[in-house]
Amino acid sequence: MRKLADIEREQAARKADDEDESQPPPQGAKNYITPAGYARLKGELQRLLDKERPELVKVISWAASNGDRSENADYIYGKRRLREIDYRIRFLNQRLDVAEVIDPARSGVSQIFFGATVTYCDSKGVERTVSIVGQDEVDPPRGHISWISPVARALNKAGEGDIVKLRTPAGIEELDVIKVRYITL
Repeated sequence: MRKLADIEREQAARKADDEDESQPPPQGAKNYITPAGYARLKGELQRLLDKERPELVKVISWAASNGDRSENADYIYGKRRLREIDYRIRFLNQRLDVAEVIDPARSGVSQIFFGATVTYCDSKGVERTVSIVGQDEVDPPRGHISWISPVARALNKAGEGDIVKLRTPAGIEELDVIKVRYITL
């Protein structure tokens, strides 16, 4: 029979695992980001601060003035949403504070680093094009992968014509680098 303390400990561990993905990098770690990604995060922060939060505060104030708050859905859900917005504002501020903006549009670089757009062929003959971007800009359907992803780490410092090894759960796969470009994303 499981004890309540064990169940709560497991729930706390699960919650900590969920929060790890959204935590800022550890002290001293870099948070590389492209100018477009930085502008997107900055725009979201401004929208939350200038529009959403003030409007929500008005609704909560109105709901609080209606009397009994224990059964007031506008008040209860408004306060919950306000906590979510405040959490997101803190998160965005932390990410922007440690952000190191790097413009991917540069010339004269033949190796793969942050900001590179790489075309490679895997061992099955499937050709893929990916752009190496910051953790906050990952968008797999558009081919944007994080600079700390396994594929990006395997490709790091390689050049056109190189064959790199990628460790996957199914084993080691070889990737043949076809083209390396640095373009504005």
